[in-house]
Amino acid sequence: MRLTSFVLLLQFSLLSTFVNAQDEFRIVGYYSLKAAQTGEVKSVPFKQLTHVNLWFLNPGTEGNFVDDLSSLASFVKAAHKHGVKVLFSIGGGSHQPQYQALLEVGQRGMFIESLVEQVIKYELDGLDIDLESANIDENYEVFVTELGIALRAQNKLMTAAIAVYYKDQLTDKAIAQFEFVNVMSYDRTGPWRPEKPGPHALYEHAVDDLTYFGEDRQVPKSKMTLGVPFYGYGYGPELTSKAISMSYGKIVESFKGSELKDEWTMPDGKILYYNGIPTMKKKVDLAKEKASGIMIWQIQGDARGPKSLLRAINRAAK
Repeated sequence: MRLTSFVLLLQFSLLSTFVNAQDEFRIVGYYSLKAAQTGEVKSVPFKQLTHVNLWFLNPGTEGNFVDDLSSLASFVKAAHKHGVKVLFSIGGGSHQPQYQALLEVGQRGMFIESLVEQVIKYELDGLDIDLESANIDENYEVFVTELGIALRAQNKLMTAAIAVYYKDQLTDKAIAQFEFVNVMSYDRTGPWRPEKPGPHALYEHAVDDLTYFGEDRQVPKSKMTLGVPFYGYGYGPELTSKAISMSYGKIVESFKGSELKDEWTMPDGKILYYNGIPTMKKKVDLAKEKASGIMIWQIQGDARGPKSLLRAINRAAK
């Protein structure tokens, strides 16, 4: 009788663990690879995250990684102590021309081996693929397919940062290779488009992006997170004025009450557009309904204390 009860209890416990793992609301934060090497981990909000993507681990033209990253050990250890998975992120929004050659058949195999070696060497949990623009070419699909096979053979994760801007370059097969995708729902405009000032990350943008990937492309909600910005862009007072970018933390430090708004007129007439706490909570509610988490670019842009967006995200996620 006691053995039977124990078996039933064990089965229920395992089932509960499985269900909880499936229902986990992901909070993915991008964090500077350079900063992670300093060994200073006390200020990193691991308790409020489920995944950290270290930006950016990019190779040289031959696909090699020559930097010694052994100083990451304390960061990775601290993250794992809190149950947080750590991934290298490759690519980024800046131009990375070496990838087009590395993804071709002649170099792809060796490059994939080098990537997996880096993950294993530094005891990370996987790779995040943030290839953008021209780097999503005719070789992207086969690259992520082969890389995914190699990573899964080592029990490692593979995720991606994707956006509607590249929707015609992203095949369904490519998207299906990732454990989940981080939908970058921001940068509708920016300082590179000063002739089109305005908000770059509206709630309506988030709705549209999740609708496209979730309904038009049939990506399951369990395989999507909603990307949100911890920064803003400022324009004006003239169309010819230089546009600026500013972290959310700097915005709320500079302007009292700005954490409750999504735009702010600066003393010089520039208008800042960003996401304040009310909109961030609303986006979390949307992510709970249409996705499986929130992705943050990037957590070092946050404020501290009651004005923190990460704090607001965690409270809204409960």
